[in-house]
Amino acid sequence: MPDVSVGLDREHSGGVMSNANHREVRRANIPGSMQDVPLSVHHLFDRAERYFGHKTITTATATGIERTTYAEWAVRTRKLGTVLDRLGISSAGRVATFAWNTARHLELYFAAPCTGRVLHTLNIRLFPEQLTYIVNHAEDEVIFVDKSIFGLLAPLLPTFETVKHLVVMDDGKGEIPADTAGIAVHDYEQLLASASPAEFAEVPEHTAASMCYTSGTTGNPKGVVYTHRSTFLHTMATMMTDGLGASERDKILPVVPMFHANAWGLAHAAVASGADLVMPGPDLSGPAIANLIVNERPTIAAGVPTIWMGVLPELKGRDTSSLRAIPCGGSAVPRALSEAYREQLGLPILQAWGMTETSPIAAVCHLDSDQLLLDVNAQADLRTQVGRIVFGVECRVVEPGTTTSVPWDGESSGELQCRGNWIAATYYNDERAGESFSSDGWLRTGDVAAVDSRGRIRLLDRTKDLIKSGGEWISSVEIENELMAHPSIREAAVIGVSHPKWSERPLACVVLEAGATLTKQEILDYLAPTLAKWQLPDDVVFIDEVPKTSVGKFSKKTLRDRFADYQLPTA
Repeated sequence: MPDVSVGLDREHSGGVMSNANHREVRRANIPGSMQDVPLSVHHLFDRAERYFGHKTITTATATGIERTTYAEWAVRTRKLGTVLDRLGISSAGRVATFAWNTARHLELYFAAPCTGRVLHTLNIRLFPEQLTYIVNHAEDEVIFVDKSIFGLLAPLLPTFETVKHLVVMDDGKGEIPADTAGIAVHDYEQLLASASPAEFAEVPEHTAASMCYTSGTTGNPKGVVYTHRSTFLHTMATMMTDGLGASERDKILPVVPMFHANAWGLAHAAVASGADLVMPGPDLSGPAIANLIVNERPTIAAGVPTIWMGVLPELKGRDTSSLRAIPCGGSAVPRALSEAYREQLGLPILQAWGMTETSPIAAVCHLDSDQLLLDVNAQADLRTQVGRIVFGVECRVVEPGTTTSVPWDGESSGELQCRGNWIAATYYNDERAGESFSSDGWLRTGDVAAVDSRGRIRLLDRTKDLIKSGGEWISSVEIENELMAHPSIREAAVIGVSHPKWSERPLACVVLEAGATLTKQEILDYLAPTLAKWQLPDDVVFIDEVPKTSVGKFSKKTLRDRFADYQLPTA
């Protein structure tokens, strides 16, 4: 770039530069004077140990409530670091967990990365062949397993190629099989009892800290590796007011499993901020979670929509005044569900959006200050959005197959893409990675969305769940939201079914509330005022339950397989 200031000096002095009155402007870069300290999980642990030792971790177990403090947890976590050394786990070895949300699982969350190893949380609800695939693909060296679910893992032990140790955490139920395929079995508490606390050495911030695999609804699951740096930054986002706002004043109940996208960052945020934790353990039923809310009085309780559907009736008439936020994600939050919580508890659901690939918090639906002045119906409509992208993440909505952004007018739709410091850049050792990232490096989320002028995102559907009818796209999510607003409908999923004229037409799969009765025509009549005629389902089928994926989402793939040969009455 030309030195404009020198040119101006010459012009003002008649073209002659006077050394007495002018100094040459130097354009050399100025080095920053800030310290460069690694952003690591160790810092999160250190804060809990140093400042919040008096704060508590409560775990619901099969035998009752167990309580500990961060001070006691920190000592045990350091001892666990020594255990990993004694087991001979390699310096970057994968430490797998097959466990519920407990204080022990939280010890593993930090002992593995703080010793330079990589935590690998195994989804206990995956199909057996998928578990075998991810254990072998990640090259897990040890699996820490809750005794109550050892039975799920036992038949697969002969298929594991790299596992050398199994460490059993006795959570009050279950048996240890006699045959463990030659893999050494240890007792968690006995290992800790004989270990001394380890000194955690700092690790470079770009070192891998943990990994999760996607739920694998199509093909094998894909591995996402989180670094110390990405985890640190994501934790900050979770603690920000426009994130989930976790702070020392909170008591956090993460109903979302610790094997599901880092428990949405709440386990890390609680430790970093000094928030009390309430771990739900193995019982995630409506009555059990409701009892924890009433008895333990959390301020934040986070889970997927299916969890909150089961909890709501159990909270009727009970004291829920401790709650300040009910974060919900994993799938679209029905308007009727959020409104039911607002009406009964005085607190609507806080919808958030993300994926395994986004660590996962990427957007949170906080209403703007002026939107809080709107009437309740207008606010309820806004809460059906996933909200504004959080600080630290960028988003764009592009025309399919391009990098051309669509207008941010709230109506124009396209594929939602993201980038940021806690967004995946690729998948772990997977040749399919190129399919999920744009030519300029943005994550292709697979969600179809529209964005308004304020940057608030409205998800229309998953790309694979859109229904192509003639020349129009029909959003299955929009129909499902309308269906689940009916007081007699408990769950509803809408899929596209083959049609000879229109290519596909919507089929509504409906689960009624206990004791309720509805006919197909009554449902269509209910939908008619809010949907265009061509959006209405061509048929309605009544089912006992909408099948779920391993992370609690509606499994539309299962429904599409089930109704693959379904003959619509309009065909």
